[in-house]
Amino acid sequence: MTRRLISTGSPFEKTAGYSRAVVDGDFAFVAGTTGYDYATMTLPADVTSQTRNCFKTIEATLKDGGFAMADIVRATYYVTSAGDADAVFAVCGEKLGDIRPAATLLVVAALLKPEMKIEIEVTAKRNSA
Repeated sequence: MTRRLISTGSPFEKTAGYSRAVVDGDFAFVAGTTGYDYATMTLPADVTSQTRNCFKTIEATLKDGGFAMADIVRATYYVTSAGDADAVFAVCGEKLGDIRPAATLLVVAALLKPEMKIEIEVTAKRNSA
């Protein structure tokens, strides 16, 4: 299988020189995804809504690449406040509770824009069963 680049169509992807995801063989590597609603290009103020938007974008990206959420084997969460961890974990439990990928949560000083509260990146491996 050849390497395939997946884009959301955001002009920032071209400007910054990255893809929303790269599919290489049975693996999909989804870039750090923030909580924007890409249909409206709005960013909710609360971390719960931002986390839900992250997963909405990740799920659509994986589907575009021929993967499912159940194929996620690794997740990394970047939050700007340790106080947001419980709210993030609640959404992660809803979305990944039965999948249970290896995961890491990091508290970082900041993301690209101050209103961004979370960024999520995942790796998926196509289930060959």
